[in-house]
Amino acid sequence: MAKRDYYEVLGVGRDADDAQIKKAFRGLARDLHPDVNTDDPDAEERFKEAAEAYEVLSDSERRATYDAYGHEGLRGGGYQPGAQGFGSFQDIFDSLFGEGGGGAFGDIFGGGGRRGPAQGGDIGVLAEVELGEVLTGVSREVAFDAVVPCEHCHGNGAEPGTPILTCETCEGAGQVRQVTRTPFGQMMRTGNCPTCGGSGKVAETPCEVCAGAGRKREAKTYEVDIPAGIESGQQIRISGAGHEGETGARAGDLYVQVDVAEHPDFRREGRDLITVVELPVTTAILGASVPVPTLEGEEQIEVEAGAQHGDSIKLRHRGLPGISRPSRGDLHVVLKLITPVKLDEEQRELAERLDSSLGPENEPRAARSGLFERVRKAFR
Repeated sequence: MAKRDYYEVLGVGRDADDAQIKKAFRGLARDLHPDVNTDDPDAEERFKEAAEAYEVLSDSERRATYDAYGHEGLRGGGYQPGAQGFGSFQDIFDSLFGEGGGGAFGDIFGGGGRRGPAQGGDIGVLAEVELGEVLTGVSREVAFDAVVPCEHCHGNGAEPGTPILTCETCEGAGQVRQVTRTPFGQMMRTGNCPTCGGSGKVAETPCEVCAGAGRKREAKTYEVDIPAGIESGQQIRISGAGHEGETGARAGDLYVQVDVAEHPDFRREGRDLITVVELPVTTAILGASVPVPTLEGEEQIEVEAGAQHGDSIKLRHRGLPGISRPSRGDLHVVLKLITPVKLDEEQRELAERLDSSLGPENEPRAARSGLFERVRKAFR
């Protein structure tokens, strides 16, 4: 059976904008969703047809292909309904109206509430480390405020020695159902019990410290192991170290964002390090053994006679490890030649004699092709 035109399916013109397309599909979803239209056996298929049209027309690239080449163009480009993340009409419905918006059709008519006790919220903190600490990894203590279980009532919300009763509103289920009449028929939605908050239990005498919440806010510290090789902006997730959840729900997570402080001697490029060493022109002419900084301390390197400004000497395995690649990167030592100033008469005469004695054989070698772009950055 030939596919209908997608614009015809949604009832919009070819010049419709994204808002008009979304509005049209919302209207069809209300009419055709099987949870509402239980009397029409074709409702589900018509909903899938509308969902497929929305999936194409709400995506700018697929819409452009369809406008130019129609259904054949989409098939030729490998498009398959549902292949872009929507496995069924329910998935599309949930994506449009919000998670849980299908089923009881909750979000369209006032929202299907969350079910059960609420999970604790996540917490984010910042930890700063030095570049040298990235080499070996480090432990860092972070401080933050968090919701924690109340010690007075041990988290149950009841004053010690007083009973915890079954909630009379939901009879211990933690959820209540409401039936609402709409133009589309009777709608049933389920949500957390407003009396017990989804736990199914209530304290006869609420805790005096936490007012029956079972939780309170206090300052906390946590010792975080920061692995070797970490980079600025990366996060460490500690499961369950965030805010305490409601009774019966898991705690949130702690996210530690790492900031690696800049180092005065090194520029970092992934696992590699770059450092700049200043060298007198005379030393570069004659060659010498010169000291250079590394993360483990000073180290001597050999500079060959005739070294040029911008030359790079690589010290293997003097860089940093990676989190997924424990082998260390390299240290690139960039030479920056320093020209002497304020020459006296004798020094100037020597320089002139040297200059006049130089011939073609003393010309510097051709510049190395492909020398690191990052070396240029080191001179900025």
